[in-house]
Amino acid sequence: MKRGLLLIDRGSREKEVQDELSYICERVKTKGNYLFCDYCFLEVIPPFIEEGIEKCLKRGIDALTIVPYFLYPGKKVKAAVNTVIAMQSKTKVKITISKPMSLHKSMIKLVDEKIESTLTKNNVSLDKKQVDVLIIGHGSKDPNARTAIEYVVDGLAAQYRNVDYCFLEIEEPNISQGIKGCRKNEPKVLIVMFYFLHEGAHVKRDIYIDLNPALEKSGLENVFVTEHLGTDNRMIDLIIERVKELER
Repeated sequence: MKRGLLLIDRGSREKEVQDELSYICERVKTKGNYLFCDYCFLEVIPPFIEEGIEKCLKRGIDALTIVPYFLYPGKKVKAAVNTVIAMQSKTKVKITISKPMSLHKSMIKLVDEKIESTLTKNNVSLDKKQVDVLIIGHGSKDPNARTAIEYVVDGLAAQYRNVDYCFLEIEEPNISQGIKGCRKNEPKVLIVMFYFLHEGAHVKRDIYIDLNPALEKSGLENVFVTEHLGTDNRMIDLIIERVKELER
């Protein structure tokens, strides 16, 4: 059977985002043994979902698997799924849709590894039980989205002194409130985790607009920022695992 794979990403004009997606697709194609793996966007810039699916259908496949490449099971995922369902009626090729990248133990392990890497990079030799963590997510109007980040926080809680979360926008606690909460705990070391898939505008600029003033006001020392989730091998493996869940 000739199988194709299509990732649906939110969308960004940042070149780094498209570079990361291209790399991820190439790795997934090779590791998962697919005829091809490509990506499209829900919004912002083309190729949009309809265009992405039509391109895939022209490649002589028997089946197409859609992976919503989102960290939260919110309204964006629902919008993407509804568009895919509408496209199914226009083709005889079987189209299936996987779960998004949320509520999976791989995300806990990946965040933990990003924190450990940041500690090592900055020569912090403290036991993890003496380290505080603040995870910054995007924020969503969909209440189910908060569940996804709480899943990661709960999964890390036993390993660190304190683990909490805040949001860049839309919902609270915001970044200022998150840093203020950390300050009350008087951390020896605070690791700020950027819980974002790509090196887009949020990671490169937007977070720092709120984070830098909040840190300066707090007076906290020994604060270190992790890398975003990016092209880590665990993300590659999780995409393939989501597809295998459908196959099983």
